[in-house]
Amino acid sequence: MKPIDQVAIAQLFTEARTHNVWQDRQVDDAVLHQIYDAMKFGPTAANGSPARIVFVKSAAEKARLVECVSAGNVEKTRSAPVTAIVAFDNAFHDQLPKLFPHADARSWYAGQPEKIARDALMNSSLQGGYFILAARALGLDCGPMAGFDAGKVNAAFFADGKWSVNFLVNLGYGEADKLFPRSPRLSFDEACRIV
Repeated sequence: MKPIDQVAIAQLFTEARTHNVWQDRQVDDAVLHQIYDAMKFGPTAANGSPARIVFVKSAAEKARLVECVSAGNVEKTRSAPVTAIVAFDNAFHDQLPKLFPHADARSWYAGQPEKIARDALMNSSLQGGYFILAARALGLDCGPMAGFDAGKVNAAFFADGKWSVNFLVNLGYGEADKLFPRSPRLSFDEACRIV
């Protein structure tokens, strides 16, 4: 592989920002398909791919979701063209015979609910990161959020208990002139060691 250019790095990382205010511009369903079709190739342990995504677009479903978010996230969620519920499949390991056919990977999880829960959360979090990068690569802005009541989201959208929410991502075309100043980041020396 060759390095991508600085324009792509800027779009994905250095110039990308978390958006809270949105243009009145819809996101086409075809773009949502493209996001998933790109992000699904990101690596996960044993190719387990536990992430499941619900794209909330309709006014009725958005109203149900708004009831689950903290007060500071209500307006940004209500006004976002799409809110993605990044969730995980609580029985993701049942797909391992299909996704990891060269070993009996399902047996690595059978009867181990703590391991299932840990790996579902870890790997769906990885996939959530890939999701954000895929959305940015396709020209969308993102507003990931943790300010919500997980029990309420699960009751409203995953009442059968098969999936559980990990985090939320508002998607659309952000209003760049309404961004907060960029917050600082740790330097390499503060956050890394080479041993």
